[in-house]
Amino acid sequence: MRAAVFLDRDGVLNPLIEDDGELRSPRTREEFELDESARDVVERLQRAGYLVFVVTNQPDLARGNLPLPELVAMNAEVRARLNVDDLRVCPHDDDDQCECRKPLPGMLHVLARRWGVDLSESFMVGDTWKDVEAGRAAGCRTILLRRSYNEGVDADHVVETLDEVVEVIGAHEVAHV
Repeated sequence: MRAAVFLDRDGVLNPLIEDDGELRSPRTREEFELDESARDVVERLQRAGYLVFVVTNQPDLARGNLPLPELVAMNAEVRARLNVDDLRVCPHDDDDQCECRKPLPGMLHVLARRWGVDLSESFMVGDTWKDVEAGRAAGCRTILLRRSYNEGVDADHVVETLDEVVEVIGAHEVAHV
C-alpha cells in the first residue's frame, strides 16, 4: 500500500476570492489562480514517494453560483499544471447529506480504495475545520494551513505556508512506495 497527501483546493492550492467583505471560492476561470509554490510542492511530495490527490467541496455548483464548465476548466488547470495523481469533487451542498462532502471522509475513502492507499500513513492538508475532520475521520494525519478565517481550528500540524507542508511531511517516515 502507498501513502498519499490529500490537498484541499480552495484556500490551499489557490487563494479565496474577497467579495463584498466575504471570502468565497472562485466561480470563474478568470478568478482562479494557483499558488505560485503549488507545482513545486506537488513535485516534491511525489518525489518523496507520495501520491498527491486534490479533494474539494464545491457547493456553489449545487447552489447555482458556479457553472459546471467553469469548474471543469479550473480542475483541468489543476491537473495540467500540477500533475496531481487524481482529483475528486463533491458538488453537493450541506442539505444533500452526501457521503463525499467534507467533513465526511468519502472522497478520501474512494481515492484510497482506487489507488491502494494506506490512510494511516497519509496526510490531509486543508484550511478549514471540515478538511481537518475529514482527514481525522479517514485516519490520516492532518495539516492545517493557518489563515485569518480559521483561528481556533487545530490539527496535528499547523503551518503558515504551503511550502511548510513538505517540511512537516518530510519529518515523518519516508512514504511506502
